[in-house]
Amino acid sequence: MLGLAVTGEAAALALAARGVEVVVNDRSPDADAGRLAGTGVELRLGTEDDAVLEGVDVVVKSPGVPARSPVVLAARERDIPVWSEIELGWRLLPGNPVLGVTGTKGKTTTVRLLGAMFEAAGVDAVLAGNEHTPLSEVALTIEPGTWIVCELSSFQLEDVETFACDIALLLNLEPDHLDRHGTFEDYRAAKLRIFERAKVAIRPEDFSAGDPLPAEPRMPGAHNRANAAAATLAARAAGLPDDAVAEALRSFTGVPHRLELVRELRGVRYVNDSKATNTAAARRGIAAYDSPLHLILGGSLKGEDFGPFAHDLPASVRSIHLIGDATDELAAALDAAGRAYQRDGDLATAIVQATAAAAPGDVVLLSPATASFDQFRNFGHRGDEFRRIVEELS
Repeated sequence: MLGLAVTGEAAALALAARGVEVVVNDRSPDADAGRLAGTGVELRLGTEDDAVLEGVDVVVKSPGVPARSPVVLAARERDIPVWSEIELGWRLLPGNPVLGVTGTKGKTTTVRLLGAMFEAAGVDAVLAGNEHTPLSEVALTIEPGTWIVCELSSFQLEDVETFACDIALLLNLEPDHLDRHGTFEDYRAAKLRIFERAKVAIRPEDFSAGDPLPAEPRMPGAHNRANAAAATLAARAAGLPDDAVAEALRSFTGVPHRLELVRELRGVRYVNDSKATNTAAARRGIAAYDSPLHLILGGSLKGEDFGPFAHDLPASVRSIHLIGDATDELAAALDAAGRAYQRDGDLATAIVQATAAAAPGDVVLLSPATASFDQFRNFGHRGDEFRRIVEELS
């Protein structure tokens, strides 16, 4: 097992439970062994070299481990199979039907909406994958016949071999994770692997935000209506009745960090869209509101060109507040687009400045268009801090 974290731990436990000899390698000397203590799993921490491959039949790679990792490259040179954790989980399942969901944005929202649709229909289903329970952990306890709604990232899909969806759904496809994949073509190729061996394929051209639905979704934004249309198609393909689909559409409010209304204070709404970690997602967040916006942008860089995004910002964006490592690149793009902005540096300062600029009826929107790893552990931590700071405003 290459890489520990949540998925690495789950994969190691699943294999150990089946009597497989497991070695876990993580380059961090401080990696947390967690639930692996006393399981017989061998830990090799603080190193990353091909010595770990001696006697190894298969390398299972955590999604956080890049394809250019020295151990991965050495394994391929030795013709040792390299699987993603998703591939392992698939091989351990007792033949359950799988509805796989991928896309640049909207995956988690759509997976959880589909979970609500299955629940409303009284059909057993579990959520697995990217921001849910690892598939290899699900495989330990799932009952035969239970549906799996699996969220799939490009990192998880790039190393599948036999993984096959009963229903494969691609929501959208726009440049992202170019720091990891190198080119959009490689990123796209990883995403499209969801359709390999799929029985039913649902592509972006098969649905749109304008499609008729059995009920209007409660979630705001045209992009979420497109997510709802995609989920409706997938639910129907899984045999769920429209009355259950309608019930879920009417009741599902969305997920944290995706256009999450945190608070209204003195007529100003504060919205946490921290999951908008690229420009495509930030565009959707901005387009979801007709009200004047005070936009908080910035974080860690992922290799995106901010020029088109800055050029296309609508007039509804009344003030722009920059934070984090991406400040200089965002500022250059905004200068070229003739847009004014403030260099606020950190999230707390940006919230204060945006609040000062806002009037009743306006929206202060955290939709950063970047990753979060410069000042936060992840996008969830960034969103939690936004929520905490906003809730403490007097």
